Amino acid sequence: MKKLTIVLLIIPVISVYSQQKKYFDAPFGGGVGYVPAWYIPNLEPINNELKNIGLSDLSTSGFYSSGGGGFIYLGFIKYLRVGGMGYSGSVSTSAEYNGIKREVIYNLGGGGLTFEYTLPIVKDIGLSVGAAVGAGSLEIQVYKNNKNFSWDDIWNGTEKDSTANLNRSLKNNYWTFTPTINLDYPINRFILIRLGVGYQLTFADSWKADNENELRNVPSDLNANAFFVQSGLFVGFFSF
Repeated sequence: MKKLTIVLLIIPVISVYSQQKKYFDAPFGGGVGYVPAWYIPNLEPINNELKNIGLSDLSTSGFYSSGGGGFIYLGFIKYLRVGGMGYSGSVSTSAEYNGIKREVIYNLGGGGLTFEYTLPIVKDIGLSVGAAVGAGSLEIQVYKNNKNFSWDDIWNGTEKDSTANLNRSLKNNYWTFTPTINLDYPINRFILIRLGVGYQLTFADSWKADNENELRNVPSDLNANAFFVQSGLFVGFFSF
């Protein structure tokens, strides 16, 4: 009877220990997932122009972006993980006066490779610092039309000296370096949720208008540099 009592006392202890046992001495695994974010670029240079054409400002509090990403721990370099990411989002403003609709759409998107180091001082969750290196584009679309279109009108509008509907595409291509801090919490071994922040820095950019024509006199503070907050839901295998 005494032996049976001892066995019954030992079993729960072994069970708890086995659940807490670490199979790896550093973070291991990887996964892929959906990564929504909220980007806050500087839109004041555009808003200054919108006032002149009777449109309300683009929201300076930011806009939603949709994206995806993934990562994998290298294993042979402890705490280091590499991966990739991509995103796109937009914000717009429009108004109609005397049957003429005006609209401006601001699009932001990009992607790249990610390199992150998971801090070893934090256990059971992943607190990682790193950066993404990649490329992206900022596009501003400007529209003015009467909302009535036909096949013939499209081609007649290309005639010389035509004053037909207006459609302009202004595009800024660039390279990016984006420092990030991400907190990853594994719900279990196969599902992980994320909360993080970062700041997109752009360089070596160039502006083009319509069919790849050089665009001059762009305001110096109009770029795709932006602070952002992101979240994420990942599936894979995770051990922190």
